[in-house]
Amino acid sequence: MLSREQLEKYLALCMSSEADFAEIYEENEVSETISMLSGKVENVNTVVVSGIGIRLYKDVQSVYAYSNESDEASVIPLINDLKGAIGRSDKEASVKLERVEYENRHPVEIDFEKTPLSEKTDLLKRANDAAFASDDRIVKVQTTLLNVKQDVQISNSNGRLISDTRVRTRLMATAYADENGNLQSGSDRPGAGKGLEYYREYTPEQVGREAARTALVNLIAKDCPSGQMTVIIDNAFGGVIFHEACGHALEATSVSKNQSVFTGKLGQQIANTCVSAVDDGTIKNAWGSENIDDEGNFQKRRVLIKDGILTSYMIDTLNGRRMGMESTSSSRRQSYKFEPTSRMSNTFILEGDAKFEELFEGVEKGLYAKKMGGGSVNPQTGEFNFAVQEGYMIENGKITYPVKGAALIGNGKDILFNIDRVCSNLERGQGMCGSMSGSIPTDVGQPAIRVTNITVGGTANE
Repeated sequence: MLSREQLEKYLALCMSSEADFAEIYEENEVSETISMLSGKVENVNTVVVSGIGIRLYKDVQSVYAYSNESDEASVIPLINDLKGAIGRSDKEASVKLERVEYENRHPVEIDFEKTPLSEKTDLLKRANDAAFASDDRIVKVQTTLLNVKQDVQISNSNGRLISDTRVRTRLMATAYADENGNLQSGSDRPGAGKGLEYYREYTPEQVGREAARTALVNLIAKDCPSGQMTVIIDNAFGGVIFHEACGHALEATSVSKNQSVFTGKLGQQIANTCVSAVDDGTIKNAWGSENIDDEGNFQKRRVLIKDGILTSYMIDTLNGRRMGMESTSSSRRQSYKFEPTSRMSNTFILEGDAKFEELFEGVEKGLYAKKMGGGSVNPQTGEFNFAVQEGYMIENGKITYPVKGAALIGNGKDILFNIDRVCSNLERGQGMCGSMSGSIPTDVGQPAIRVTNITVGGTANE
């Protein structure tokens, strides 16, 4: 990382222009991926990413450039290019930086870089063996271990100098079950902002067994019928629908440009009164947590919806300028190659007071979406389409048979009003979220919820 003196020199050079703000983002990241196929190690890959990103603001205009070299011969021409884009000036400027110290909220016990490869491959082998031991119909298992350590240093013309170290680990397993030529798969992908100590609490055996269990359920599943139904969406990764269909539309990236269905609706009711939701980047060692956002501001807990009322957006500095609002410490990016913007961290619906069995009361025909898969959404309209990885039909208030090929189709602003019951079993799941500032780790989550009216797409002939 650059020294304080070098950064002060570069920032002063940036500010000897028409810019009213300058920022330097430095990054060193080590990413390790180990993959195994049916008990045999296939790949061990380590990637080192290092570079610097510089941006200048002039009111609501922003210019950004980056380099994988941080020596003076590389940085000064970069700054000169930015000054030419934002407007040159003969004014003199100086910047004095003061380092911000704080207590790390996300301590790590076992450093993956100091752990022998044999111990890490053993984690994969344990997940692999547990999946195969689940049932003779499991014919193939893929396991992957991802470990990341990212060091960042952020400085700006306001005199702020702050650093953060972010460590994450994730164990992913996909099991394949076959019976008479019917091949089905299931997966599990837990992760956390921790070191390898995480696998003491969520063991590789649990990961392997869960992947196998889902594959075996899908092996006996029938094609899902389609139509308008009541749908019960389970907890943890079930929250991906809120994340995609509503969360992105609450990011200032779209709100500030009037490209969100929720633009201008602060203080208005946008959901059933039983719905409250937050985006919380402070949760200890969570997958989507950080000490600071990618503009160097301390992470926060942001209450987005309170009893159905929209109370906050997720805002970065630039879009905050456009909206006339303060940053909510929501600025994130994949790496130095991306200019940051407003993004989610750990986003989830809060617990309600309904019991799980109460969600099924009075449902004559519906779908229980136990595990959600991937999907797509249009933030401007809120329209979404999500696959159900594991689902069951509900008949006369009871869970009956498993189904496959189900998809949930609807609109984010409608689904919020159609949630009529929220359970008390809040859990979060892990994912990677893609947007204009790259792919970042985020938690999604919720308790089990009941949606009274939603379109279910299916493959059954009725």
